[in-house]
Amino acid sequence: MEEKRFAGILNGAVPGESVKKDENSRRGNWGNQIEFVLTSVGYAVGLGNVWRFPYLCYRNGGGAFMLPYFIMLVFCGIPLFFLELSFGQFASLGCLGVWKISPMFKGVGYGMMVVSTYIGIYYNVVICIAFYYFFMSMTSLLPWTYCNNPWNTPDCSGVVGSGSQLNGSLANVTSSLVAGVSEAVNRSKRTSPSEEYWKHYVLNISDDIGNFGEVRLPILGCLAISWVVVFLCLIRGVKSSGKVVYFTATFPYVVLTILFIRGITLDGAINGIKYYLTPQWQKVLDAKVWGDAASQIFYSLGCAWGGLITMASYNKFHNNCFRDSIIISITNCATSVYAGFVIFSILGFMAHHLNVPVSEVADHGPGLAFVAYPEALTLLPISPLWSLLFFFMLILLGLGTQFCLLETLVTAVVDEIGTDWIIRNKTVVTLSVAIVGFLLGVPLTTRAGIYWLLLMDNYAASFSLVIISCIMCICVMYVYGHTNYFKDVEMMLGFPPPLFFKVCWRFISPLIISFILIFTVIQYKPITYNDYVYPGWSLGIGFCMALSSVICIPIYAIYKISRSPGATFRERLKYACRAHPKWGPALQEHRIGRYAPMASDDTLEPSVGEIPLAGDLYIL
Repeated sequence: MEEKRFAGILNGAVPGESVKKDENSRRGNWGNQIEFVLTSVGYAVGLGNVWRFPYLCYRNGGGAFMLPYFIMLVFCGIPLFFLELSFGQFASLGCLGVWKISPMFKGVGYGMMVVSTYIGIYYNVVICIAFYYFFMSMTSLLPWTYCNNPWNTPDCSGVVGSGSQLNGSLANVTSSLVAGVSEAVNRSKRTSPSEEYWKHYVLNISDDIGNFGEVRLPILGCLAISWVVVFLCLIRGVKSSGKVVYFTATFPYVVLTILFIRGITLDGAINGIKYYLTPQWQKVLDAKVWGDAASQIFYSLGCAWGGLITMASYNKFHNNCFRDSIIISITNCATSVYAGFVIFSILGFMAHHLNVPVSEVADHGPGLAFVAYPEALTLLPISPLWSLLFFFMLILLGLGTQFCLLETLVTAVVDEIGTDWIIRNKTVVTLSVAIVGFLLGVPLTTRAGIYWLLLMDNYAASFSLVIISCIMCICVMYVYGHTNYFKDVEMMLGFPPPLFFKVCWRFISPLIISFILIFTVIQYKPITYNDYVYPGWSLGIGFCMALSSVICIPIYAIYKISRSPGATFRERLKYACRAHPKWGPALQEHRIGRYAPMASDDTLEPSVGEIPLAGDLYIL
């Protein structure tokens, strides 16, 4: 009996709950709670932890940036994470199904699907480029080490070779492949071999976003490999991906540790780490620093993508998602800080080797992953080994996020259709989504692909995510009612949400989200790529991508109101906002209290401004 009780706790059940292999036999559950935690960690910890956070940290005051970063984590990151996990777990439905809570807001779910689609398309292209570099590292000499290759230009100057080759060679690395960096290093005529390898060989980049040119077949092949890997790992849904994450979510930490140990033993590493962490306390008073901290927390945790709701929907009903949200959020942020040591120890060594400031070799985004860091690795003994490890780590970090993006879309489709056939043939849906994702990613493998990739990265999932998250908070707290939701969480967990989270959900987090939105609008600058300025028509496409997810919300709301019964607009609005009769726990055994079949319909308590309608739930 004691063994069964212990097993139940390991599986996320509260003490005293009976242990079942699959609580929801029709839909399925995680094999155990470790699988959910690892999957969520893999989802939250992505490429941005390695190639964006360290850069933001040193640009915004080094160690001083940690203060606003962790404040935003406590007041915005963890509360939103807990809200989305509890939302999905309570209803055991994906990002579309959960809006039975207030059907008029189902457009928020469609917006999440649109965002996940955009991110899933271009994210796998980044993974496929990491695959390409991984394969190209299987050699005794990295191809971007010297300037004696057919693709190199007379301007090329490498860091490995005679002293005459080293003069001024790294001044350009920082300015390569970074879109929207406000303090880019001035470019000189000389370029590094890694930059020329990236631009002239890997991408063979065209001169304009409208000049697609031919498809880069090696990249296309790697894209196919990426989608095949993602499909095979999700072939049985969470049952298969839950096993894969034991490796994909943990091995990046092994690689990070190996690279960290190697990095701190190099000459100049301490200078890089000092540059990364030295506090500049005066910057704490800068609003931009707080804006960057809030944005980084919000985007790195994957809020409003729909993935958190989807992953939590496969939990058992009484799983302690409060505990999980804290563990996963803190792990994500700790990984970002740890990755900074790994990145800047190597970059510090590179700066020491070249006798230049660390700022001249520091970079972020694709410029760090595919130019600056690979260039630094060429200076190490057995450089192909370190390159293999680095790109393998990038692949695993990317796949962990990509698994959840694909599962979000598949779960939304399966839950929405909901027939026995679609549930039995979920693999067919997964394959279909993977094929469509591959085909939509093909234009990103052309010579103009990098322009479109950065356009999608900057516009498809930026301010739209902030709007989606803000509306979700408003719907749950003020339309459905905070009192009702707090009781739902208490029924699920066995204890009410702590007072701190109640206050954050109702007031603080929405205010911070609004601040992020205002900050994003104020800080907006048209996207550029090196010296290339995007034409107006491409920026228009970018804004259309951003609006395409947000526009789902009012369109569906208008549709739902127009289809609702009622003699007046106010009556239709009330009906459209009212929780669906099927809202609540998915399994009959958990539908107790006001969700019990014979329960009185007037047991839901109204929040401020809520008006009762006879024979149904309370609404705004």
